[in-house]
Amino acid sequence: MTKNKLNQGAIPGVDAAPDDVRDFIETAYPADLAAWLEEMPHEQMHEQLLALPLPRRAETFSHLEMDVEVELARQLERSDLAEIVTRMHADDRADLFNELTPQEQQLLLRGLAQEERDDIRRLSAYAEETAGAIMTSDYATLAADMTAHEAIELLRRVAPEKETIYRSYVLDPDRCLIGSIQLHKLILAAPDMRIDAIMNAAPVSVALDDDQEDVARMIAHYDLLAVPVVDADGRLVGIVTHDDAADAMQAETTEDFHKLATVSPFSQSVLKASIGVLYKKRVFWLSLLVFGNLFSGAGIAYFEETILAYVSLVFFLPLLIDSSGNAGSQSATLMVRALATGDVVMKDWRDLILRELLIALALGATMALVVFPLGLMRGGPEIAFVVGLTMVLVVMVGSLVGLSLPFLLNKFGLDPATASGPLVTTISDVVGVLVYFSIATTVLSL
Repeated sequence: MTKNKLNQGAIPGVDAAPDDVRDFIETAYPADLAAWLEEMPHEQMHEQLLALPLPRRAETFSHLEMDVEVELARQLERSDLAEIVTRMHADDRADLFNELTPQEQQLLLRGLAQEERDDIRRLSAYAEETAGAIMTSDYATLAADMTAHEAIELLRRVAPEKETIYRSYVLDPDRCLIGSIQLHKLILAAPDMRIDAIMNAAPVSVALDDDQEDVARMIAHYDLLAVPVVDADGRLVGIVTHDDAADAMQAETTEDFHKLATVSPFSQSVLKASIGVLYKKRVFWLSLLVFGNLFSGAGIAYFEETILAYVSLVFFLPLLIDSSGNAGSQSATLMVRALATGDVVMKDWRDLILRELLIALALGATMALVVFPLGLMRGGPEIAFVVGLTMVLVVMVGSLVGLSLPFLLNKFGLDPATASGPLVTTISDVVGVLVYFSIATTVLSL
């Protein structure tokens, strides 16, 4: 279930009248109730949550942020927690279970019925970021020899316990997926028509170990409310709903943004993450990039004589290497996103390189025209020529580095998002310094 909450201005403030608060509690969406509860101290949140009717309590609890769920789970009496968890959707309770310590997990399991215990153990056992990890077992199944009337009667009975009944899945006696059928087709069909006569006999499905990003893309591509998950033998083991797929994609996108900024991914919100967590997530890459920048310093030191002879060159150094880094960051961002969405694949690299060369040449030439007059004013025609030529080359180099790094990392099984702005910028800086002063030394020594 999605946990994104939008503040629509209906959540009562601390000074709201008791009648307004009571009306809000009775009529608000569970997501808004959860947002309201999260603004309270934990003791008050605990009391307000237990005051809700049980079905509403469980649904509201499922919309809380995960760290809040975990903290409340540790405060609630075992019987109260068991009542809530029993009424949560299967995938939501599995997510909560995975966040608890082994001791807390055992305490929770003791309060649940055997069916819920088995379900939680099964769903929590799958590898993270796979279809199995985000699927739910709350789906509706039908037999192929049922009539439309029998199917509708069955769905009417099981609907309160299922996450969705808009599409049901048709299984054979071995639980192998043989078809699917939409609710509206059942309603429109003649009461005595058999399911196997009106079902879709080739439903789209995914495997347990399929990557969650691929699953989400498949749901979007086929415009599905849910996609069935099957094991190696073709048996139906769960479904991934569109809202859970959207949550997975949001998490993946957040992780990619973190990596683009060379921040180690973390699941907490920035506001709630501790200073220590944010420090640890940022310090490694920043420290590593320091050593990369040492090469820029070494390059400058190597060309010390050229710099002393033509001090005006220093004026253009930040401008040139920043332009290279900026061009590289643009290319890297475009490629990381294109790889993530499947817009491009490894075999497209050669074609993209040729395109990027032409684009980078045009961009570099345009930027060279901008800086050439500055070179004339600061150092004369020779300096202007060096600066203009360097601008063209460093923009081309930066763009090619930015485009190539995501493909290179992807080829070696690493996340392309690691080809982040700071990493590309550091590489472009080093190359830019070497290119700039090499050109200057060659041209100005003629």
